[in-house]
Amino acid sequence: MQGASVKTDIVRGFFAMTKIAVPVLEVLVLSGSMPSSVAITLDVLATANRLQQARGRSPAFVVRLAGSGARLAASLAAEARLSTTDGARAADVVVVPGLGMTTEEEVTARLARRDAAWAKKRLVDAADGGAHVATACAGTFLFAAAGLLDNRRASTTWWLAPLFRRMHPSVVLDPDALVVTDGPVTTAGAAMAQMDLMLAIVARQAGTRLADACARYLLLDKRRSQSRYMALGFLAAADERVARAERWARKRLGEDFTVDDLARSAALSPRTFARRVERAVGLSPVRFLQRLRVERAVELLETTKLPLEEIARQVGYAEPSTLRRLIHRSGLGGPRRLRAVG
Repeated sequence: MQGASVKTDIVRGFFAMTKIAVPVLEVLVLSGSMPSSVAITLDVLATANRLQQARGRSPAFVVRLAGSGARLAASLAAEARLSTTDGARAADVVVVPGLGMTTEEEVTARLARRDAAWAKKRLVDAADGGAHVATACAGTFLFAAAGLLDNRRASTTWWLAPLFRRMHPSVVLDPDALVVTDGPVTTAGAAMAQMDLMLAIVARQAGTRLADACARYLLLDKRRSQSRYMALGFLAAADERVARAERWARKRLGEDFTVDDLARSAALSPRTFARRVERAVGLSPVRFLQRLRVERAVELLETTKLPLEEIARQVGYAEPSTLRRLIHRSGLGGPRRLRAVG
């Protein structure tokens, strides 16, 4: 087996205290995992078990660590006051903390390593055995490479979404979503979405009341989408022609122009432009332009006192109701909420 298996649980002497089959949750940590992702995973699990103990109930999970990064993660487990156990039951849930990969070269090199091959087999065996498997951020590339996401809905870190689509076209990718569960697999978005992923696991395995209690204990707000945090310009930069169109459009958002005009600004035919926009940012040209307009409108809502009617006009909408609807559709909560936050 690749990497020594370091097994931990949150409650000392658990098996002596109860006969209830508490779910075994294995945190499969690969070397190079994001420390924040590992810490978040352990913190949420420790909080769930602590809250259950405070209520005089059995722990929510028996937690153990495995994988090539388990020894390093064990230091975080020790700080979380986790204790060791020899329990060898099959895992009911396997969680892979996010991997710190940001480019295609890093993804390719990391997944070619021996411990990644071992992890893929362990995940497939776990899923075949009835376990629920979950990951966030670039960990989704490991799941996709293992075939666990074929023809399933999934999310991933937003800035790697175009690469993910190219590498794994059989996956139904929804990068707007923070957390997506499809059958026995749960995936989540960018690094801090690990928190949302873990709350979803707690809710699934131990109930929504405990998940809500964990969120309140950890002072977490409710987020439903990555949309607000996506930097469209960052994604567009992957294709110079798309980036050229993006710059052209940003200077003219208040003007009346069409998607064909946008394609011409990039010196491309509408069909070729549509194909390259989809590949670069994962959106149709119409949604690409809408996203640019909404992005600018949100900035104006948060930084100025301009009325919505004026903001709508400045970003190219004659009717403020159209802008309001698009903002809501983007998962941003509506103009009033944005203005209050800003």
